[in-house]
Amino acid sequence: MPIKIDVANLRKSFSTDKGTLTVVDDVSLQVGDGEFIAIVGPSGCGKSTLMRMMAGFIPPDSGRVLIDGAVRTQPGPQGILISQHGSVFPWLTVQENLMFGLNAVESTAEKIAIADHYANIVGLKGFEGAYPHELSGGMLKRVEIARALAVKPAILYMDEPFSALDALMSLRMRNELLKILGQERHTVLLITHDVEEAIHLADRIMVLSPRPTRIQAAFDVKMPHPRKLTSPEVQQLRQAILKELGVEAED
Repeated sequence: MPIKIDVANLRKSFSTDKGTLTVVDDVSLQVGDGEFIAIVGPSGCGKSTLMRMMAGFIPPDSGRVLIDGAVRTQPGPQGILISQHGSVFPWLTVQENLMFGLNAVESTAEKIAIADHYANIVGLKGFEGAYPHELSGGMLKRVEIARALAVKPAILYMDEPFSALDALMSLRMRNELLKILGQERHTVLLITHDVEEAIHLADRIMVLSPRPTRIQAAFDVKMPHPRKLTSPEVQQLRQAILKELGVEAED
């Protein structure tokens, strides 16, 4: 498949009271168009810093990021970042939140139609007129994902988007995301601490080392969707990834 994101020799350090802290050290990877990459690694290793450099929110000290062959120096309209903290506007309804980024659409009726379409995709049909304070945490996350998808970004950068949800809601949201990706083509980069989540969703899993982070290992996930998470193949892959992370997997 064509290369969508080409990362070469990224490095990033920060100045602290105790001196220079190197966070990302010589990371290179390529992401194919339409590929789903999951990134896992120890807490504090530099996962979010790496993703924010790839998305253009912070500059690298050295190295470069190419998107479709062009150097990425700042956030662009072809990529949307979904973070664990959420960014739904509390003063707008679900429909108004979903219409917010549709600046290229001139017709109000068309904006409403697009917003309602994505509300339906993520299971929020009937809640278009609700305000964020009237929704559950899981529904708020659906609004955020639907708003990101409504502008049809080529790239979804997802930084632990389901971490605040309980296990059942996280599983439901992962299944919703897979349904959406089955209908619409996006290149996805997902940061997660959950190895099972990575296996459930990704085409390829990158394991990062402790800080200063490097790519320690990479695993292709060749199992077709839907994936049975209790299968021997999944459990074997889970154990291999946990071993790279220095964790003994339970039988």
